Amino acid sequence: MSRPPQRREEFVAARQDRWKALETNLRRRKHDARGSSELARLYRAVAADLASAQSTDQPADIVAYLDDLASRAHNALYGTRRLGGLDPLRLLAVEFPRELRASWVFFLAASILFYGPFVVGTVGCLLDPSLAARVLPESQLEMMETMYSDAIGRGGSGEDAGMAGFYVNNNVGIAFRCFATGAFAGLGSLFFLVYNGAVLGTIEGYLVAQGKGWNLLLFTCGHSAWELTGIVVAGTAGLRLGWALLVTGGRTRAASLAAAGPVLFRLVSGCAAMLFVAAAIEGFWSASPIPWFVKLPFAAVQLVIVVLWLALGGRRWRPA
Repeated sequence: MSRPPQRREEFVAARQDRWKALETNLRRRKHDARGSSELARLYRAVAADLASAQSTDQPADIVAYLDDLASRAHNALYGTRRLGGLDPLRLLAVEFPRELRASWVFFLAASILFYGPFVVGTVGCLLDPSLAARVLPESQLEMMETMYSDAIGRGGSGEDAGMAGFYVNNNVGIAFRCFATGAFAGLGSLFFLVYNGAVLGTIEGYLVAQGKGWNLLLFTCGHSAWELTGIVVAGTAGLRLGWALLVTGGRTRAASLAAAGPVLFRLVSGCAAMLFVAAAIEGFWSASPIPWFVKLPFAAVQLVIVVLWLALGGRRWRPA
């Protein structure tokens, strides 16, 4: 025999003390170790109450109240305690790489979606350069071929600064599309990851097939680790955004998105930093007439920095 649904008055009376305690806890501006522990305990209890309210068909106002209370507690717990405010150094050195590792499934998916088409485009155009015209207009291919027809080398700090600004705008535009279109159930991020990977791979394969591969390498090697990884991180954030809208865990979509807010903030902040570094290198270093035996080791160092940052950043840090 099934158990009759619990009446509203009984449901509220049995739990309202911890709801009030959580409300009081959330009104505090700062939390010490004990306060954070209490916040985590109350948050778990209220999340369980929310699930119980939904499963026992409690009135809509009770469910909405608990949904809002649980969302605010989640943001206070994971936004304040883990972010520690908006300390940029800590955010980038500790919180971003830690969050990226925690989101490794989305990062792996974004990497496959980007680098898969990149490799296909590169190999395809190496085997048959005419395939490039099916992906890009011939005018764009001719422009790219002209750009890399001579050895890289340009002077003038004013022009370098202007190009750095151009690259910032270009990189942010690509990353923004990879992230923001994740709001369409993640499908927009999926499309732009595949599209950008295919385009960049096609350009690389075509230029190598035309004998311009060395010049392309000297120009791109210094900033590629930052730029390409930044694009993949933007796609990771976009897929995570789409996931929050699709898999709400019993919450409303707005509440699920609010709960994912701190995660998305950390990922987007790291992506922005990576693209800024990439644009600075691209504008002031990549096109300079520095010899290859300096540029290639510099590129190797950049790759090592990116890998160590993402793999080890924040591993030894412990909150006070």
